[in-house]
Amino acid sequence: MKRIDKVIISCAITGSIHTPSMSDALPVNADQIAEQAIAAAKAGAAILHLHARNEADGAPSSDPADYMRFLPRIKDGCDAVVNITTGGGLGMSLDQRLLAANTLKPELASMNMGSLNFGLFPAAEKMKAFKQPWEKGYLEMTRDFILSNTFAQIERGIGELSAHGTRFEFECYDVGHLYNLAWAVDQKLIKPPFLVQCIFGVLGGIGPDAENLMHMKRVADGLFGSDYILSVLGAGRHQTRLVTMGAILGGCVRVGLEDSLHLGKGVMARSNAEQVEKMKRILTELSLEVASPDDARAMLGLKGADKTAF
Repeated sequence: MKRIDKVIISCAITGSIHTPSMSDALPVNADQIAEQAIAAAKAGAAILHLHARNEADGAPSSDPADYMRFLPRIKDGCDAVVNITTGGGLGMSLDQRLLAANTLKPELASMNMGSLNFGLFPAAEKMKAFKQPWEKGYLEMTRDFILSNTFAQIERGIGELSAHGTRFEFECYDVGHLYNLAWAVDQKLIKPPFLVQCIFGVLGGIGPDAENLMHMKRVADGLFGSDYILSVLGAGRHQTRLVTMGAILGGCVRVGLEDSLHLGKGVMARSNAEQVEKMKRILTELSLEVASPDDARAMLGLKGADKTAF
């Protein structure tokens, strides 16, 4: 793993996992996404991981026009690195998933490194009522759903976005995804440094155990040596302890309402900024310095905000 002097905090603002009925704090329109993203950046997030939502009902959207409702405002309001998803919403085609990043040419984009069962259906079983008619079916369909990220899809996504100078947050939900990333390196599709986002606790991916984090790091160390920067994402209630452990091991961290709706046990987060503030406080108590957006750009070799298409 690459030795880093400062810890990058990424904040995943809204995502496509949680639905409007799950939390009143979840940003589900452009005004809310912009306001919460800027506040998260001011709280200490160097990278903003962004999905778009349909203005009418808060459903996941791949339309660049929906992104443009908030991206210029975020760019005017802070200097954080914008990271646009290529995972999109569950059930989107690859064309849809790549559309926003291909159109808007961000500094950074997410890139899922393998196919997996992606189960959200247990959440539907816990919900008593839904605000929007699409929510229940969206969650329940994942009982028979595979999030597809084949080698051909990965190759296409990396190739198309690299042509714009975009670099990647490589999302690895299991150990095999690290080997898929090593394949991409062997194929000379990408060059270091690699931001490797290890994801724990999604139903269908690797479990949220400390031993699993250590194992993922050992495998990544063997495959990539000092060419990669580790970042850790813990889903739901596992967020704080796993990302803290990742930081102690010398990595970076990701928080945000995409990943967890809670601030602590039994306490719902009121905003993305609240999670960032908590994480920054923990890092400071551990005598770890938090990276600025410009630090993150230097650490990851990014092209700069002036070279995006928004």
